[in-house]
Amino acid sequence: MANFYFVLLHISLTFVLTQSAPRKSLITKLPGFNGSLPSKHYAGYVTVDEHHGKNLYYYFVESEGNSSKDPVVLWLNGGPGCSSFDGFVYEHGPFNFEKPVTKEALPKLHVNPYSWSKVSNVIYLDSPVGVGFSYSKNVSDYNTGDAKTASDTHTFLLRWFELYPEFLANPLFIAGESYAGVYVPTLADKIVQGIEAETKPKLNFKGYLVGNPVADEIFDGNALVPFAHGMGLISDETFEVKLRYLTDTTKECNGTFYETSSVKCENLLNKIEQVIQNIDIYNILEPCYHNGGEEENKKSDSKLPLSFRQLGKTEKSLPVRKRMFGRAWPYKAIVRDGYVPSWPQLTSNSNSGPPCVDDEVANVWLNNHKVRKAIHTVKKNVIPRWNLCTGQLKYIHDLGSMIPYHKKLTSKGYRALIYSGDHDMCVPFTGTEAWTRSIGYKIVDEWRSWSVNDQVAGFIQGYANNFTFLTVKGSGHTVPEYKPQESLYFYQHFINGLPI
Repeated sequence: MANFYFVLLHISLTFVLTQSAPRKSLITKLPGFNGSLPSKHYAGYVTVDEHHGKNLYYYFVESEGNSSKDPVVLWLNGGPGCSSFDGFVYEHGPFNFEKPVTKEALPKLHVNPYSWSKVSNVIYLDSPVGVGFSYSKNVSDYNTGDAKTASDTHTFLLRWFELYPEFLANPLFIAGESYAGVYVPTLADKIVQGIEAETKPKLNFKGYLVGNPVADEIFDGNALVPFAHGMGLISDETFEVKLRYLTDTTKECNGTFYETSSVKCENLLNKIEQVIQNIDIYNILEPCYHNGGEEENKKSDSKLPLSFRQLGKTEKSLPVRKRMFGRAWPYKAIVRDGYVPSWPQLTSNSNSGPPCVDDEVANVWLNNHKVRKAIHTVKKNVIPRWNLCTGQLKYIHDLGSMIPYHKKLTSKGYRALIYSGDHDMCVPFTGTEAWTRSIGYKIVDEWRSWSVNDQVAGFIQGYANNFTFLTVKGSGHTVPEYKPQESLYFYQHFINGLPI
């Protein structure tokens, strides 16, 4: 009998050891951070196509709360072509990064009190293949698009949960921002299709949230001009008379600003672009620099009024990233005729990120050989250098408007939160508010303010079918970067099904 129980114990222990996170993926220490990590971290690759050698890289942060029960959230940055380490380093990752004094030194890492890992398990995924540390042995895989990205990411999730089966019962949410406004609903649709087809493993998918999301070329493309007018960036005369309400037969733009066959309208739109070109499109309140180096930027800082020097200031060691001159008409540049050009074609400066973004701290840290070894990336002969946003993709926007996806998903009972920093001119809230309203759901929570620490943090409108639109007051394109405390508040409430 004793031998019988010994065999049962052996079988049970074997089952536990084989049904837990892979040891080789565990991160034991991180250069730049002193002390024990605030929770368990894992990183590595999941092969989504063995024949091509297509590998997606992930960094997984266990919840600092109850990791066995807290939701699992997949985070996707946009671009298309930008690494989700953007979210990890600059937005809601477990650390705040302190910029080093010398260029040779590594940033210092401090615990982030507003990390989303305080209340959830978070997977930061470099997607599609070719982004960040993800790679394929067949370079033809860098020609991709919406449909293939959604399919690959769904395959990633299924195989990831096979590696981490202890999290399979946890609620699953998908989150992202910017062009992830396409990634998230299309991936959610693939997940739901898999659930309905009884694909194994069965994912416990509950819903999704997207910030300042690309959704529809007409709503998003037409949003910039009314936003700029409402924010006082273009005059009444330009907006009301020349663009919208000319009473004679010329009617230059007639309220349509994304595509036009009118030469006069195109000339007016070009003039508007010239007027607003020196403003930071990611947050119109932020100072904007014009291709100057670091020393020049410091000099510019000293000339700014104190109120401007305080803009974007948070409790983080690393302040909101400085922006430099970029395109003022982002949506027309990002999506035209379905083709999304690579980032170097969009930038007016030489860095590797999207227009106006200073990604120096992330570049220094993630390209350090000790860091790369610690987080289990592929060797440098495969990926010589990590870039915030890659220029090697040829990406096709091949799935059209996201509005039908949102309606399909929410009508099936999946929860959705669409949030917008209200000072973003890249994907303005005006377009997002319009398309969320266009779905036609009944309003169940009429437009009202929501607050954090007795201060109004933004405004919210709730629709039937658990579909919610929310603004974040004073925030730019990357909401958790500008408003970390407010972001953690609405994030925690949403994933736990609590009223905001």
